[in-house]
Amino acid sequence: MQTSTSKTVWQAAAAVTAMATVGYAMALSGPVPAARITAASIRTVGVTAGRTAAPGARPSVPESAGITRIAPPPGRRAATRHQRQTPPRPHRPARQHPLVRREVGGRRLASRGIVVARRAMPLPPVPASAYVIANARTGQVLAAKDAHGLYPPASTLKVLTAITMLPRLRPNSTIMATSRAAAVVPNIVGLIPGHRYQVADLFRALLLISANDAAVSLVQASGSFSKGIALMNAEAHRLQAYDVVARQPNGLPAPGQVVSAYDLALIARRALAMPAFMRYDRTLSATFSATRFGQVPMVNENGLLTQYPGAIGGKIGWTMAAGATYIGMARRNGVTLIVTILHATPLTEIAAAEHLLNWGFAVNGRVRPVGTLVRPMTGP
Repeated sequence: MQTSTSKTVWQAAAAVTAMATVGYAMALSGPVPAARITAASIRTVGVTAGRTAAPGARPSVPESAGITRIAPPPGRRAATRHQRQTPPRPHRPARQHPLVRREVGGRRLASRGIVVARRAMPLPPVPASAYVIANARTGQVLAAKDAHGLYPPASTLKVLTAITMLPRLRPNSTIMATSRAAAVVPNIVGLIPGHRYQVADLFRALLLISANDAAVSLVQASGSFSKGIALMNAEAHRLQAYDVVARQPNGLPAPGQVVSAYDLALIARRALAMPAFMRYDRTLSATFSATRFGQVPMVNENGLLTQYPGAIGGKIGWTMAAGATYIGMARRNGVTLIVTILHATPLTEIAAAEHLLNWGFAVNGRVRPVGTLVRPMTGP
């Protein structure tokens, strides 16, 4: 449970970051009429290039828009059923070899529709093209929709970046920012070329505020950008996440870059087994120094951590091509569940994850699984 003091600190940091974000949005999209910069717009960080979020709605800003998203204050819901949401644009999954869809995790997961045990409690309606809800310990997939469909990952791909680079980098060592990392649009944290940054700070920026420039710096620490991307794809292959094709370490749009809801669950399961990842991922707030924006306050954008009982981690993402994407992890009474969501209606991904997790905790151990999360391959 969060104390009242920690809530106050969290809220103060969120307000500071929100005001800085509004200013950054103005710089990107041109002058914003004074009437639109209200207390409500600062609270929700709803100012984007040419639009303002509905009052009270949790902001869902694309990584491609150049604005840091801020999680809601503790206790606030992501979106209410009374708010009308714009559905994502229709997306046709990339073509796949049918045998691949049948071989990994079980034959039922090859379906493009919803798969669930016949006598299970009805699944909640979720405005997403694909999802998986699974037990992290047993690997049982409790329900899924288009589990192996290929979709753009947005920032959920940063979880693969993190689990690939964490074992290779010492947290107290430093990395020199390159021009390539600093030139990423949007760069979010504002790395300065030639300046050295602590590895731990870069991982916090990666997972708390989805810093695209931090992602590039971390993979370049492997020796080169291309080597880092190769390591990410090799790690996905080791996990038997064969649907994954990584092109950018931050999940920004790239030709041919795709993931599946099933493979995100495999990646999340590996993340859960890494204490270093979980420490970074559940941090609520921190600061990042020596950037082009000065000292940057970082508030964890994963609203599940502050509003869902038992939440322990996750990663949120959004781009125009991907729609809303999400990885969520929660634990209750010794049961740890993973939920992954792809191509969802913006502003609904956290609420959708909550509904699926509630369903999963209610039926876990009482329904026949529809598949399983395979174990990583042994060896290097």
